[in-house]
Amino acid sequence: MTSSDSPLRGTPPTQPLAHANTVGGGQAAEVESGASAKAIRLAVAEDSLLLREGLVRLFDEAGFETVGAFGDAVTLIDYLAACSVGELPDVVVTDVRMPPTFRDEGVHAAIEIRRRWPAVGVLLLSQYVESVYAQELLAAGANGLGYLLKDRVQSLDDVQDAIQRIAAGGTVLDPQVVSQLVSLRRDPIATLTPREGEVLGLMAEGLTNRGIAERLVLSLGAVEKNVTAIFVKLGLEDSGSDHRRVLAVLTWLRD
Repeated sequence: MTSSDSPLRGTPPTQPLAHANTVGGGQAAEVESGASAKAIRLAVAEDSLLLREGLVRLFDEAGFETVGAFGDAVTLIDYLAACSVGELPDVVVTDVRMPPTFRDEGVHAAIEIRRRWPAVGVLLLSQYVESVYAQELLAAGANGLGYLLKDRVQSLDDVQDAIQRIAAGGTVLDPQVVSQLVSLRRDPIATLTPREGEVLGLMAEGLTNRGIAERLVLSLGAVEKNVTAIFVKLGLEDSGSDHRRVLAVLTWLRD
């Protein structure tokens, strides 16, 4: 979270907002939402102790109720799994890169939260646009979801407003996230994960699924799962033949 001396206001607007608000110097894409901050329960996941405690303090001063603060995604998921339905937070605010690898743990946690607890909103705060994972996160529905870039948040009021909207079922995306997602739609190869890219490259070399598994030291099932994901992302429907492998390779070669 970028530092700021601006306090969060504890009494947000309650009327539904249909227009785009400004986040990070641009127009953020969103849908209608509106909620009272005092009723919103938050769980915070941030690996930096100082930032985590700072967020909790700011959120509490704004009238939100912070029910949990965690330093990694695993602890966050364990906490949610132990909650009854009535104990779940309304919104989880999480960093993207957290222990142990500091790559995409927060995104994977968000995807799992959306799958297991669809009523819980998620706000991702990141210094980076993890576009492939953002697309996967949005694929199941954009309601109750936000993705903001830390360096582009101009005031803490933006975060407060985003939380309100997400809690009410709205969507708030930084314009750079939207731009990246639009680019992905134009280039399906860019939607592949690094592992899927490796698998497709070996498909282009003519390796079978078993040969790919041996080369990458993976199980055959893992390779088959990656191949299926490649076909889906490239929009190649099952025709009952092996033509999809050829078409996938041709798409890769054209890129």
